[in-house]
Amino acid sequence: MSVSSPSDLESSLGDSPCAQGRRATEREDTEPDEEKICAVCGDRATGYHFHVMTCEGCKGFFRRSINKGVHFTCPFARSCPVTKAKRRQCQACRLQKCIDVGMRKDMIMSEEALRTRRALRRQRRLAREALGQPRGLTAEQQELISILIMAHKRNFDSSFSQFVHYRVSGAAGAQRRPPRTWQSLLVAAGSGVPRAGLLQVSTVSPRRSLPIDDQISLLKGATLGICQIQFNTVFNEETKAWECGQHCYTIQDGALAGFQQIYLEPLLKFHISLKKLQLHEAEYVLLQAILLFSPDHAGIAQREFIDQLQEKVALTLKSYIDHQHPMPEGRFLYAKLLLLLTELQTLKVENTRQILHIQDLSSMTPLLSEIIS
Repeated sequence: MSVSSPSDLESSLGDSPCAQGRRATEREDTEPDEEKICAVCGDRATGYHFHVMTCEGCKGFFRRSINKGVHFTCPFARSCPVTKAKRRQCQACRLQKCIDVGMRKDMIMSEEALRTRRALRRQRRLAREALGQPRGLTAEQQELISILIMAHKRNFDSSFSQFVHYRVSGAAGAQRRPPRTWQSLLVAAGSGVPRAGLLQVSTVSPRRSLPIDDQISLLKGATLGICQIQFNTVFNEETKAWECGQHCYTIQDGALAGFQQIYLEPLLKFHISLKKLQLHEAEYVLLQAILLFSPDHAGIAQREFIDQLQEKVALTLKSYIDHQHPMPEGRFLYAKLLLLLTELQTLKVENTRQILHIQDLSSMTPLLSEIIS
């Protein structure tokens, strides 16, 4: 292999981040209408490198030849043609032509200097990541996320200690008993709805707060949807089960409780789809806030204000996704979440219908009756 062949390899990698960084230092600006032809070999040039308009191949060849101190010898009369097709045939004549057209040795960064610069950039990137703050979010958006996460942790019982009516009978592998009453499950889950925390809108918009009737309407309208988002955090995609503390539930348990397949099958599909997105904690709580601050809930008086709150939360979610999920992972993630929220609204309607099919309002607990009504 000839000594100059690595230059052609570098030419093929000319768009790598490292190459782009070196290019910014080694290349001068070009006129937009100027013909870009390499002064050394006649190939298509990418800009001024070491004071001369050259291609990526000749730029890399010149830099490495000087840095390594390679001494080339021409086997002929030192007058070999240097063209795009023949530039690799004689390294000595190619290097001499680089010098003849004006490429400057003093503008070359040493390999050690390049490694040092790359290391510094890598350290800065790692330092930013270590801060744990999503880059690109405004201070207000970061504060909103912090408020929602604190509210979630304060109100959501991840140990599901209130699931006292849901036991698995017998030894391992024994058939599950249907729940004593289905409403106990929802009441236990409902205790995780971030009532006070999410509704402290004065911390998000200090000039206004919601009247108590609107707060009640928001909670009534969002409880079933928020419960599903919270249950997704404990959903096991492999076993297709909800791992609620010491208890584990499947779609079959829902069927034993009286729910029909017309609801259970789309519900399972929803949880599988949402879990596949591998959301962060911040994204889960922002989804819950979008469901809560919906101006479409019944009995809302301050619709315009609530609509503004929902838009603020949605923009925060979009900004978080843009800066925490690099491409191609983050492509269409925000759009997928909006579609799932729409699907969740359909599930909520069917969920309500199924609950009323299983149990009438008069036999429900006051909390469940208030939510369903």
